[in-house]
Amino acid sequence: MKINEIVIVEGKDDTVRVKQAVDCDTIETNGSAINEKTLQAIEHAAEKRGVIILTDPDYPGNKIRMTIEKRVPTAKQAFIDAAVARNKRGKIGVEHAPLDAIRDALVNISTPFDSDVETVSKELLVDLGLIMGPGARERRSKVCNNLKLGYCNGKQLFHRLNAFGVTEEDVIAALKHGG
Repeated sequence: MKINEIVIVEGKDDTVRVKQAVDCDTIETNGSAINEKTLQAIEHAAEKRGVIILTDPDYPGNKIRMTIEKRVPTAKQAFIDAAVARNKRGKIGVEHAPLDAIRDALVNISTPFDSDVETVSKELLVDLGLIMGPGARERRSKVCNNLKLGYCNGKQLFHRLNAFGVTEEDVIAALKHGG
């Protein structure tokens, strides 16, 4: 499978693993040590070919994703579930993910669209128990997994749902769906 966009990953091991799964070019952020020169390279790549962010499904990976997203709001997003990106010692990373999970993430990318219209309200997320209250984290995790959004806290969920144009009906269906 050939990916035309440049895939943004954290490090060399991620590049090796992603290239085992698909035919693509990558840019490595050097983990959370991402610097201005790398951000400029990502901006240039986004202008020329487009970029897909595929960082580790953990806190540092999410922080890197948000840093890139601020600079390149048009970046496409690919997410791998932390449960499948874990090695035997419990370490989480793209480099530990099965090849089919990487392919699936790169096929099911989320593309932000330019709109000031909220497709999902905070009130709905509260009403569905996705923000605040007992069990919110588990319900949010289920919705994020079913919608291929990666892990999100409440604020990130609201932002991603609206950035990717997910509808209220999609959220309700994802909450009802098994998994």
